Amino acid sequence: MEMKSKTLLILYATQTGNALDVAERIAREAERRACTVVIRSTDDYDANSLPAEDTVIFVVSTTGQGDTPDSMKVFWRFLLQRNIGSHWLEGIHYAVFGLGDSGYEAALDPWLSSLWSRLNEIKPHFFPKGPDFLVSNEELIGLPKFQVTYHNVDDIDSRLSTATDFKYLQMQIGRARSMSSGKVPHEKCKPDAFLKMVKNFPLTRASHEKDVRHFEFEFVSQVIKYEIGDVLEVLPSQSPAAVDSFIQRCNLDPESLITVHPREMENRHIDNNVNTLDVPIKLRTFVELTMDVTSASPRRYFFEVMSFFATAEHEKERLQYFASPEGRDDLYQYNQKERRTVLEVLEDFPSVQMPFEWFVQLAPPLKNRAFSISSSPLAHPTQVHLTVDVVSWTTPFKRKRQGLCSTWLASLDPEQSIYIPVWFHKGLLPPPPPSLPLIVIGPGTGCAPFRGFVEERAVQSQSGTIAPTLLFFGCRNENNDFLYRDFWFSHSENDGVLSEAKGGGFYAAFSRDQPQKVYVQHKMQEQSERIWNLLCEGAAIYVAGSSTKMPSDVMVAFEEIISKESGAPRESAVRWLRSLEKAGKYHVEAWS
Repeated sequence: MEMKSKTLLILYATQTGNALDVAERIAREAERRACTVVIRSTDDYDANSLPAEDTVIFVVSTTGQGDTPDSMKVFWRFLLQRNIGSHWLEGIHYAVFGLGDSGYEAALDPWLSSLWSRLNEIKPHFFPKGPDFLVSNEELIGLPKFQVTYHNVDDIDSRLSTATDFKYLQMQIGRARSMSSGKVPHEKCKPDAFLKMVKNFPLTRASHEKDVRHFEFEFVSQVIKYEIGDVLEVLPSQSPAAVDSFIQRCNLDPESLITVHPREMENRHIDNNVNTLDVPIKLRTFVELTMDVTSASPRRYFFEVMSFFATAEHEKERLQYFASPEGRDDLYQYNQKERRTVLEVLEDFPSVQMPFEWFVQLAPPLKNRAFSISSSPLAHPTQVHLTVDVVSWTTPFKRKRQGLCSTWLASLDPEQSIYIPVWFHKGLLPPPPPSLPLIVIGPGTGCAPFRGFVEERAVQSQSGTIAPTLLFFGCRNENNDFLYRDFWFSHSENDGVLSEAKGGGFYAAFSRDQPQKVYVQHKMQEQSERIWNLLCEGAAIYVAGSSTKMPSDVMVAFEEIISKESGAPRESAVRWLRSLEKAGKYHVEAWS
């Protein structure tokens, strides 16, 4: 019988890059054992080739509430085809590492240890020099995976100088992000559009511990058609002073013109809409648009590579310890818990002088930030509105930290006319037809998409009949963080969308305004009969907000309501809700 491939295949499916980090770590560990490895994204691999593989390691992350990442969807649909025989993958060995969130490193080390042990038992040919053979890290470190080429000023495309401002900016972003090591294959490099902020005002009291803001933007490039329930991704701007400090710390020339590409060109992913890899870009522009050096913490491999370039012995020892399994907990305390940035880590280890190519490979990619759109295109055809919690916190060592994107947006003055690059995506809340009764639960900023829902139904009601809408909102204090108070009340009166005259209702829970905490699920229990009646009329349920306890608490409340009002046992209520989910009438969009 012919021997199958002696190559270990690692297939990853990622939404934001965490699964890629794990896949690359597994590949490095396999290569240290003299194993031949190929690593591919699931949307860059022909699933028809699976039967020819010997052993496959799948590294898959979830997104949202346990949903399939975009890069996995086509691959997964292929595997679910009915015409694929049950013996199609017979004889293929596989392992799976699944990521539910970014705190996977503690689970990865023991999983890897068992992987190599088991793999050596069943497939010893992967380890030609034996299972205990390890290439030293010094030998393995080799060359970085990305190559930076420096160009003369004459190489810049003269056409760019004649482009309009936002066209030029769109080209710059497309060029930089198509060359980024953090490029995820399914993502578009070029922004869909540019927005200009026209309103920025707080929704919470200035004295309140939370700062939640309402932003309104207008299109400055082409108008993109979006729907209620859609998500807007924003590319944040990093502090110019911090970017300059990073470039200075690394002894780089910010004005130098560069192109960046993988050394292994067959692994290169190019956005078909951006033919840019041969067009140089300023080094400073590349850093500020692709490398998160001012807010995200680097991964463990960053410290491992730093240790090779440290010239001070005490720094080298400390970095080697951080990169070891024994130092994992201390690294977590130093790095992730404190949310140390690339710039701060470099300042803590001044003897490290690492080539720029390594930073290109290892610096956390500057990721877009996703927000639920809180406006209706019917009500605001040339605008997009967002409801944003301006994130800030204190670390265990009392360092003040702020969210990169939310803080930047909050600092913008609408008079500045700054162009904001954005991408539009379908969210997890499909737009309901006006004839569908709705029960919506949106505590805190979870109310954002439902503001758009109510706006949409208000416009639709002017030309036809709309189904009832029950909306449950929750916050801490009525006087401090009752988001969009006047908006909800205005639509609860005078035959508004949420008025009793329209069969609707608006119910607010203020958790801290009384000794006994009151949450949205308590308000739901108070309206048990109304909820049950709407469910019997075919209502859909929409839930949005924090992913901590709220979605599960709301689900439990629905189970109790259905059981109580129908007289059926709790198990029947659970099955009833599951059938509602399968029918596409129970939707959750939650975020951490």
